[in-house]
Amino acid sequence: MNVEIYTLDYCPFCKRALAFLNDHNVKFTQYKIDGNEDEMRKKLGKEFNIEGDVTVPQIIIDGKRIGGYTDLIAAHESGELKF
Repeated sequence: MNVEIYTLDYCPFCKRALAFLNDHNVKFTQYKIDGNEDEMRKKLGKEFNIEGDVTVPQIIIDGKRIGGYTDLIAAHESGELKF
């Protein structure tokens, strides 16, 4: 499983998502977008066809955008994602 997460240092939901992944021993690649935030949000929006504001964290699993922290938790609790 290839997990990528796009984060900002000041984002509480990013911290929660990182803690969740670490607690479940999920290996992931973190991309901090601090300092390049506007450009990276635009890039993520284009790459994953996100309409409207691009929020963080953005979690990508095997090339598929899962969404943010609440989406990650919902997918895990529903059994859609198994770690």
